[in-house]
Amino acid sequence: MKKILVTGAGGFVGSRVMQQWAGHYELCPFPKGFLATAGEDAVRQAVLQQCPDVILHTAAISDTGYCADHPEQAYRANVELPVWFARAAAETGAKLVAFSSDQVYAGVEQSGPLPETIPLQPANVYGQGKLEMEQRVLDRQPDSVLLRAEWMYDYISPRGNYLLNVLNAEETLTFGKQYRGITYLREVCENMERVIKLPGGVYNFGSETTQSMYEITKEFLRITGSRQQVQEGSAVHNLWMDCGKAAEHGVVFSGVMDGLKRCLGDYGLI
Repeated sequence: MKKILVTGAGGFVGSRVMQQWAGHYELCPFPKGFLATAGEDAVRQAVLQQCPDVILHTAAISDTGYCADHPEQAYRANVELPVWFARAAAETGAKLVAFSSDQVYAGVEQSGPLPETIPLQPANVYGQGKLEMEQRVLDRQPDSVLLRAEWMYDYISPRGNYLLNVLNAEETLTFGKQYRGITYLREVCENMERVIKLPGGVYNFGSETTQSMYEITKEFLRITGSRQQVQEGSAVHNLWMDCGKAAEHGVVFSGVMDGLKRCLGDYGLI
């Protein structure tokens, strides 16, 4: 049975991994709060002690506004910490799987689905950190798998996300011509077993769609029979990723609307 060291085991992704993978792998979470203060040597010693087959690094500071207001804290969490894990992985022979973000594409003016190969200059602190992290991790440990993840959702969640934000909205929702995928967390965890077998590199990771967030939300409200209203705003950006590279290795997601329907069905909401 593979031993998997999980960071962020109490967070949005990590907690679901711990739940869905229980009994299939030997799961070893870090103690709560350990990574918030530990230095590189303490992190290294923890990895050496566990000697895992895989390090699944889900911990991060993902709030773009918080990262902009606290750049040093964000840099430590989103850049330095995964680099430390890359060094420890290289020393122990573990496979490192770490989450990046679709925010590396923030500021891209190209339309249509975006491949992993286009030049990038992220427009926010969070995306800038994630891009630097990708480059530095792969320089240190080329076998690492880095997942440019989308905005994820679930009905049962410790924090707000697209699904809960829409279902619980008390005012008219506003979405512009914003193109990006949103991904059902259960499908993320289902795909992770294939992810840990991927060749090293960067992968766009999540559901695809040709619809804008306004169009998605309008359809979502219709399906649920919700009385909430949505209006089209002026915001325009493109985070629509081409996920074909991961799909070639069997990492496949439902389309955005099919994923939302599946989630609603799983929780008896339609």
